[in-house]
Amino acid sequence: MTQITIIGVGLIGGSFALGLRAAGLDVHIIGAGRSERSLQRAVERGIIDSWSTSLTEAVENSDIVLLATPVGAIDRVMEEIAPALGPATIVTDAGSVKQSVIASAREWMQHFQNFVPAHPIAGTEHSGVEAGFATLYQGKRLILTPVEETSPEAVDVVAELWRATGAKLESMDAAQHDQVFAATSHLPHMLAFSLVETLHRMDQKSPLLHHTGGGFADYTRIASSDPVMWRDVCLYNREALLASLDEFQNGLKVLVDAIDHRDSETLEQLFTTAKETRDTKVLPTDVGGSNDGDREP
Repeated sequence: MTQITIIGVGLIGGSFALGLRAAGLDVHIIGAGRSERSLQRAVERGIIDSWSTSLTEAVENSDIVLLATPVGAIDRVMEEIAPALGPATIVTDAGSVKQSVIASAREWMQHFQNFVPAHPIAGTEHSGVEAGFATLYQGKRLILTPVEETSPEAVDVVAELWRATGAKLESMDAAQHDQVFAATSHLPHMLAFSLVETLHRMDQKSPLLHHTGGGFADYTRIASSDPVMWRDVCLYNREALLASLDEFQNGLKVLVDAIDHRDSETLEQLFTTAKETRDTKVLPTDVGGSNDGDREP
């Protein structure tokens, strides 16, 4: 029986555990976090077999440790668990920013070769122990970003676990990963948050929000994501996200100028390009919600 410790039993960590159980793997899963109530509920839901609020106690004698916390918590968690990790314990994560997580693992782990950075491209706008479900990763992409020192054997172990949940695996350089997802995931979340906050301010002057329709609800769904999680993404993928925001501001200026000058040709071309790109290049498996772990611990 393989012993797996999941630190952060929310949407991401909980769905990982449920996916492994649905696949019939012979595993004993330990949940770790700060909230006894949440961990007890995870046992009741059949997500984990046992739990501990002590991270070091939770990882002792485990074969695999999954860090399913926001990226802002990972450095502290790494520092805390490092002395309790065995020489063969494999550690992986599920954060949507990879370079900062790799740097933390390199600093704290004595056996850094056993760290396998990963990022499941799946999620919803919900978080917490009640949010997880077994099919979250089925047909979704899982990005692995191993570095030169990473053990191929450790990569194989982590890859097989994610395949068991139904995920489709890809590999990517960590720096490229952070640039890509700053544009395709982090930027859209920033725009959704900003739009809703802007309309909230406008709504104080004249009621607006009770007139919204289905399109507004669809576009702003991800603004219901965990604010703490996305605060951390902004801070830990700052440079790549700022570059994407600059590109968006350039595009928005073109749109503003075209509207201001009644430039119908530019407007139609812009909308046509956007429609064709959306219809032909955005795959159904690319559509998902937030996916950077839960607040625990």
